[in-house]
Amino acid sequence: MAINLCAGANATFSGRKVSVRGSESRSAARFVVRADGGQLAKVERVQKAGGLYANFASDQSLSYLNGSLPGDYGFDPLGLSDPEGAGGFVDPAWLSYSEVIHGRWAMLGAAGCIAPEVLSAMGAIPQTGDAAVWFHSGVIPPAGVANQYWVDPYTLFFIEVVMMQFAELKRWQDYRNPGSQGKQYFLGMEAAFNGSGNPTYPGGQFFNMFNLGKTESAMNELKLKEIKNGRLAMLAMFGYGAQAVATHKGPFQNLVEHLADPVQNNILTNFSIMGGH
Repeated sequence: MAINLCAGANATFSGRKVSVRGSESRSAARFVVRADGGQLAKVERVQKAGGLYANFASDQSLSYLNGSLPGDYGFDPLGLSDPEGAGGFVDPAWLSYSEVIHGRWAMLGAAGCIAPEVLSAMGAIPQTGDAAVWFHSGVIPPAGVANQYWVDPYTLFFIEVVMMQFAELKRWQDYRNPGSQGKQYFLGMEAAFNGSGNPTYPGGQFFNMFNLGKTESAMNELKLKEIKNGRLAMLAMFGYGAQAVATHKGPFQNLVEHLADPVQNNILTNFSIMGGH
């Protein structure tokens, strides 16, 4: 955007009236003011997000994180997605894809880790509080219990490995060749795996069974909420692990004890426990 201001003339810029007066010699003066609308929009997007985004976003990160991805506020302090910088050894498309996938696993994991502990405290499941803690569940003997599930832990472990490997290979194939799973035989259900052409958001009757996000704006809002909750869940899973190492207790028990006595049960006292004091 450019405007010319001549001596003795009035102009309006950004909603304000600007008056320009000539010099003593009354010779005309010409000024050209330029504003990059795209750059201003990028800065406003980051400033609106605030927090770490506003502090760590840079002109360089905003040059390639342009807001086209859900939850993109220019935050890339290590330059991992920078195609021109040190982070260029990893495909940026893979990084954005894997963040969504890890976020989804973390949301399932965060809920799955704490739910048995809560249900046990409510008396809704037969497991005791100690047996319901996530890091005690499914542990292979001799560290774990042999007869805790419908089958021994060794068999259960290998069943999980085979099933997870199958699912992950299907997902990887769809990432490499979007839509390929709709062409590959799968018990007559191939049509359900055709996908949208975007491996991150495949859609369809299995992955969007309630047909959410019927409009583009509604879908974009759901994508933003998903990535925000996914990032929070990844931090929660890290916290679950740290608390397990520090206190040897589950997240629900940690929460109950903190609410009962915040002074004696907090992150600082956890450090003292780890230090053996």
